[in-house]
Amino acid sequence: MTRLLGEMTTEEVKALLAAPPTAALVPVGSVEPHGPHLPLSTDTLLGETAALRACDALAARGVQAVVAPSVAYGVTDFAEGFAGAVSVPAEVLTPMLRAIVTRLRAEGFSHVCLVNNHLEPAHDAAVRASVAGIAGASVASPLTRRWARTLSDEFRRGDCHAGRYETSLVLAAGGRVSDEHRALPAVGISLADAIRDGKDRFRDIGMARAYTGAPAEATRDEGDALYERLVEMIVGEVLGG
Repeated sequence: MTRLLGEMTTEEVKALLAAPPTAALVPVGSVEPHGPHLPLSTDTLLGETAALRACDALAARGVQAVVAPSVAYGVTDFAEGFAGAVSVPAEVLTPMLRAIVTRLRAEGFSHVCLVNNHLEPAHDAAVRASVAGIAGASVASPLTRRWARTLSDEFRRGDCHAGRYETSLVLAAGGRVSDEHRALPAVGISLADAIRDGKDRFRDIGMARAYTGAPAEATRDEGDALYERLVEMIVGEVLGG
């Protein structure tokens, strides 16, 4: 049976829900510039790929999981001024996500996990707010400290927007990566430090081409290793570990 909820028939969903425990994984992404080499849909692609890989890991633990259709728009104010940036307000995103989670739980899914790989602070806060007070719901986000510390050095430094970290993940997902990434110079700007200093726009931070980090160092093998960590994150949130 397909792991994609959107490709299932109503009868297949009924049969799935009749054999709990079940989980619906909902990727939440953005339409946001990721340098001159990665697609606008990068954050959504990362969430979808991690969620699909997590389905097998959850099945091994007795949980039938499917990936629900993605929510591909998010709070993307940091990329203001770059072509292709499409942002929605947090006050729109939160109730929409909450309605999706509530409906999936009401349909009979044992657990609903929002898989968020768009790490703009206001976006991450809006996603977390959407599950507040809902039993059987969680957010899998690399910004959660317990998961962040399992990821790469570049990620932990914060110079990882379309850098080695994300470029490796897109390569491992089979996404579109421009050959230009091999010639891009490293940009040693930590988004985490800039945010602590009160800066909230890529251009103000010094990310003239909407990336930071070292995309030229990215590899598919590193991406696969990172997905193993992201899968552990999703499984941990679903199982409540």
